[in-house]
Amino acid sequence: MRIAPPIQLTDDVRATLESWSRGRSTPARLVTRAKIVLLAAEGLENKTIAERVTTTRPTVGHWRTQFARLGISGIEKDATRPGRPRKDRLEVERGIIETTTQTTPRNATHWSTRTLAKHLGVDHVFVHRLWRAHGLQPHRVRHFKLSNDKHFAEKLVDVVGLYLNPPEHALVLSADEKSQIQALDRTQPGLPIKRGRCGTMTHDYKRYGTTTLFAAIDMLEGKVISECMDRHRHQEWIRFLVKIDQETPQELALHLIVDNYSTHKHAKVQKWLKRHPRFYMHFIPTSSSWLNVIERFFRDLTDKRIRRSAFTSVDELKSAIFDYIEHHNESPAPFVWTVQADKILEKVGRARLALNKVRTD
Repeated sequence: MRIAPPIQLTDDVRATLESWSRGRSTPARLVTRAKIVLLAAEGLENKTIAERVTTTRPTVGHWRTQFARLGISGIEKDATRPGRPRKDRLEVERGIIETTTQTTPRNATHWSTRTLAKHLGVDHVFVHRLWRAHGLQPHRVRHFKLSNDKHFAEKLVDVVGLYLNPPEHALVLSADEKSQIQALDRTQPGLPIKRGRCGTMTHDYKRYGTTTLFAAIDMLEGKVISECMDRHRHQEWIRFLVKIDQETPQELALHLIVDNYSTHKHAKVQKWLKRHPRFYMHFIPTSSSWLNVIERFFRDLTDKRIRRSAFTSVDELKSAIFDYIEHHNESPAPFVWTVQADKILEKVGRARLALNKVRTD
């Protein structure tokens, strides 16, 4: 008949075990083990101890033996256990990565942790950890568009060259229109931000008209020349060019970076430019709005002033736009372009190779 090993405690060990047995922040498993050892030191049998701490006799016997053999360190930490064989784990991980990146579910556009886990017969928490470790986010998608402009490289080098090495005795301006800006009013007032709750706004709205913002940003100082107009035809573009001409030093040449909108290339615009030889037009490649710095200013204007506001008239909308630009011009900060043209061409080249591979597959 097996006899449980006797347990004897020193004062220091007893004090530690009693502290663990009563500690509210002590892990529950360690509380149970400390109670087992303390009761064993009183000479109680494993059966009685198991009833008092609400556990099983084998558990009591295991931790009693562990303490008798290793002391307090024998119950403080769990012994290492053999896990899944490394080879099997690597195969499972490889299967998860390949399935995530190379396949889609039969009835959906992308996998979730739970649908993939069910499909492969693994735990969804394991899938989540593996996705996070490899930076995989199947639920997200980013938009892109590679330019098909035959003169992409030539135009890119020209524009980036203006950003990085502007000519002397000249101003470089990034210009464009932000068309169809809507004056929207919400149907109900929103609730303000408070602790534990973000601000709110109704999903529906009332329309009160639109305006088009013409803007050009000085790449040297960051100041913005602007004008709001009802339409964005070539007539309005010429009016804006006149405004630029009036608000810039006459002795400086003006290099305007613009997109390929037909208004910018209209025949009457070309005639006006011939009569004003200090204007030089530089067109970005098609489908490359990211190359036009004024688009970044338009994004900030939308995010910071327009999107979350309510306007009951176009005049109110224009006033908000001009107030934002005026505040910007009080302490302008230029948008500094830092990327070299060859780095962009290299990245675009890799994207084209990847896109062509997808098309051939």
